[in-house]
Amino acid sequence: MTLFRDRGVVLRTIRLGEADRIVTLMTEQNGKVRAVAKGVRRTKSKFGSRVEPLSHVALLGWQGRSDLDIINQVEVIDTFRPVREDLDRMTAAMSMLEVVDQIGQERHGNPRLYEMLVGALAALAERNSPMVTPAFFLKVLSLEGTAPVLDVCVSCGEEDSAQLVAFDLVEGGVLCRSCRRGRPLSAAGLVLLRRTLGGGLTGVLAEPRSSVTDEVTALATEAMEAHLDRRLRSVHTGQVS
Repeated sequence: MTLFRDRGVVLRTIRLGEADRIVTLMTEQNGKVRAVAKGVRRTKSKFGSRVEPLSHVALLGWQGRSDLDIINQVEVIDTFRPVREDLDRMTAAMSMLEVVDQIGQERHGNPRLYEMLVGALAALAERNSPMVTPAFFLKVLSLEGTAPVLDVCVSCGEEDSAQLVAFDLVEGGVLCRSCRRGRPLSAAGLVLLRRTLGGGLTGVLAEPRSSVTDEVTALATEAMEAHLDRRLRSVHTGQVS
């Protein structure tokens, strides 16, 4: 067995026996980690409250030969308390945890995905912005190399923004009036999508909820679900799969 130290965000937990839990984390250096936290369900255990979903922790553990590691020590970095105390924010956070759980690969480091998750949760804790979750989805799609094409019609190459009026998941981007199919896309929605993926994230997160942010949220969610080839349970039911 190999001793390791890392930082990670708890994605989900599963009961194991009478006192233990299997904890799934997205870590900075080791990618997705599944580990046994022994005794955490005992009444007197202080360890248990530190390995709840959403907790950002520093951990010490043993990596074994099986697919389950063992957690020896955990220190809390952040609990994102404002998120936990707000149902809307908690639902948004759970959807991001679910996405990372699906995309992260066990024992394959992905520091950028870890950093994006921690940054998104911190932004959500600071402000209940309607754009945190869709921006996170779009950024993850970009990280995965499947960001939607937004500058030209993906079918014919039309560059005039005024002519780009639809978005198609199969095509993977925007379509012009002549080629349109899929879902309609407003001019304001296209602008917000471009701002999100073009580096204007600070201003994007300051956007109040509107029909435009709802439009982008729906599009980003559908695009992420298409990429994962599954529905996001936390989006539709408020629960993590």
